[in-house]
Amino acid sequence: MRSIKELYRIGTGPSSSHTMGPRKAAETFLSRHMDASKFKVTLYGSLAATGKGHMTDVAIIDTLSPTAPVEIVWQPKVFLPFHPNAMTFAAFDEKNKLVENWTVYSVGGGALAESTETKNEASKPVYSMNNMTEILDWCEKTGKTYWEYVQECEGDDIWDYLNEVWETMKESIHRGLEQEGVLPGPLNLRRKASAYYIKATGYTQTLQTRGLVFAYALAVSEENASGGKIVTAPTCGSCGVVPSVLYHLYTSRNFSNTRILRALATAGLVGNIVKHNASISGAEVGCQGEVGVACAMASAASNQLFGGSPAQIEYAAEMGLEHHLGMTCDPVCGLVQIPCIERNAYAAARALDANIYASFTDGIHRVSFDKVVEVMKQTGHDLPSLYKETSEGGLAKDYKQM
Repeated sequence: MRSIKELYRIGTGPSSSHTMGPRKAAETFLSRHMDASKFKVTLYGSLAATGKGHMTDVAIIDTLSPTAPVEIVWQPKVFLPFHPNAMTFAAFDEKNKLVENWTVYSVGGGALAESTETKNEASKPVYSMNNMTEILDWCEKTGKTYWEYVQECEGDDIWDYLNEVWETMKESIHRGLEQEGVLPGPLNLRRKASAYYIKATGYTQTLQTRGLVFAYALAVSEENASGGKIVTAPTCGSCGVVPSVLYHLYTSRNFSNTRILRALATAGLVGNIVKHNASISGAEVGCQGEVGVACAMASAASNQLFGGSPAQIEYAAEMGLEHHLGMTCDPVCGLVQIPCIERNAYAAARALDANIYASFTDGIHRVSFDKVVEVMKQTGHDLPSLYKETSEGGLAKDYKQM
């Protein structure tokens, strides 16, 4: 597995696979063709189907157009074999002669892949163990926990990076709670984070807890939908889950910054395992790979904060993902708004429940986290393409018919 720095990416929304990935690909291609006279970019599959709502074309044009004119070609019905999020960049010289054709895939979480050989970028692996079963066994034998395994593999500088991640997460919550008005796009969806936060303060403790978690998740997700600065955890579309849970526990239970960073390390490890062995791309496996994985990450992180054993932490993560199996990705109008924003809030609450449930057990259970990851991958492949970020089915279809 690669570094969790590739899972936690700091950038702007609204989509890691449809905005951050294409922008990065455009920057890479531009660096090779600064003297081009024209660019042509063909978007395939899910990138073409929901690219306008996700601002894919804007990200590419903003990057390339200062150098040369850009033509965008949309091919929503064409799916290349490797991944649904495919794009081909072409550069032309002053005689309109093709200089290079480059096909690249945005495979989720802002990551890119160039071929069928690997779904990861060209960085070197830093983890020797790639599944939860092996790592849990290591924890039991050494007496150490997941964040210590992350530290051993990543080195001490991982804490500086995670501190930057944590600060960015907190800032996105603070900004989101202050913002009001309507989110960009044709849905005219009003921001709700500020209202939820104010209302939550008037409830009794139990309801206040839920209300605040909802408010924090909405704050980050609404910032993402507005193109604000967020952290992929593991994607833009699911970026509100982990920050909301950790920020709520940080402010209400007075956990130290050090313990929060350790929880982030564990959450990153959970997300990394799924990314390595399955997928975190909604276009490939549906929203179970985005919000489902985010819930698993937040479940593990919160259980660790409350003193869970490695087995209990694994169980919490397993429940967080298992109970999102089969979740479709059918964004209305191709926007990361409906149902994405509400799903972040619900998944954050579910993560806290998974933590409590796991805490009542000894961590022993029948279905392992690794098995759920395997099932999630197969379930995603079995889902029809219209339920995987194409906006051709489910909620998106019903909305168009109204």
